[in-house]
Amino acid sequence: MTAAAAPATGKDRLILALDFPSATEALAWSRRLKAEVGLVKVGLELFVAAGPSLVRQLAGEGHGVFLDLKLHDIPNTVAGAVRSAAGLGVRMLTLHAAGGAGMLAAAAQAARAADPAPLLLGVTVLTSLDEPALASLGIAGPVPRRVLAWAEQCRDAGLAGVVCGVAEAQAVRAACGPDFLIVTPGIRPAGAPRHDQARVATAREARAAGADYLVVGRAVTSGDDPVAAARALAAEAQ
Repeated sequence: MTAAAAPATGKDRLILALDFPSATEALAWSRRLKAEVGLVKVGLELFVAAGPSLVRQLAGEGHGVFLDLKLHDIPNTVAGAVRSAAGLGVRMLTLHAAGGAGMLAAAAQAARAADPAPLLLGVTVLTSLDEPALASLGIAGPVPRRVLAWAEQCRDAGLAGVVCGVAEAQAVRAACGPDFLIVTPGIRPAGAPRHDQARVATAREARAAGADYLVVGRAVTSGDDPVAAARALAAEAQ
């Protein structure tokens, strides 16, 4: 895929996770924070509840949509899903790097044929997983080694970038180059609760490690002043 330009400002780097069970809540939050974030993320919970119509509505209201479905299936099926997502107007779309080189390449080919082409991101090791959890799945070796191997596979298949933890971002940047996009979840203000994330970091730490985009959710939406929280994170992410 053609190299994607990195976001220009701290605000543009923020991706607001719309991790809500209904379109009503998601739309309310997307509108409330539209001026404070660059994109909004629609994940599995919301997509299953509200479907493609919500994605179309968000895109129609001018939101950049990051559709985080972590596609993982046979190459032909994933390529078809990429075409369908492109038709919804999404800006970014995730697929799981564990799907293999053939699946990733088929997805990249489908994206290139779309107009406009969504940016494809490979999900490496979920930030809810640590090394004991990987070992229980039969995946040997430390987290950084697995993240780097999957990131290089995504790069070679033609994806625009990856989703990885902040701890692995610097190694991915060194291995995959300056134009390879890195999206980091698990972003929290210093001292904030970890919730269900095993590997978290601050926005400043993420940027120092080379992350281009930062996914924020409960760190913003669960506070007393979400707008102020988003602005503080954007200032850190500059």
